[in-house]
Amino acid sequence: MTSPYLLTDIMADEGFRAEAYPDPLSGGDPWTVGYGATGPTILKGTVWTQKMAQNDLAMRVGKLTNQLQASLPWFRNLADLRQDVLVNMAYQLGFAGLLGFHRTLGLIADSDYEGASKAMMASAWAKQTPNRAKRLSLQMNSGLRQR
Repeated sequence: MTSPYLLTDIMADEGFRAEAYPDPLSGGDPWTVGYGATGPTILKGTVWTQKMAQNDLAMRVGKLTNQLQASLPWFRNLADLRQDVLVNMAYQLGFAGLLGFHRTLGLIADSDYEGASKAMMASAWAKQTPNRAKRLSLQMNSGLRQR
C-alpha cells in the first residue's frame, strides 16, 4: 500500500509555495498554493503554512489512493513503489487525467512495466514535465525508487 517515500517524493516534485500563485498559462485561475493544491477556496492572497500544506497533501494522497483502489482492481497487487507512481501521477494530473492514460494503465495491468514506462515517456505529460516523467517512468519499469 504505497511506500513511506510517497509524500516526500511528491513534496520534492511539487515544491512548496506559501503564497498562492496564478496558473502560468492563464495568469489567473487556477490559483495554486502549498504543494500544488488548487480548488475553489484557493484565490489570490491565499497563504498556507507548511503544516497546512502537508496536511492537505496527506489528505489528497489518501483520497487518490482510495480512488485508485476502487477503480483499478489490479492496483492493490502492484508493488508499493509502482503504486507510488500512479498516485504521484494522479496527484499532478488529477484522477481523471491519470485515467486518460489508457494504454499505460492497460500495460501496467498486464505487468508490462517496460511497455508502460515507454508509453509514459511518449505522452504529452512527459514533454511538459520531463524530469518528473523520466523519474516516474524509470520507477515503474524497475520497481525501484528513483531519487
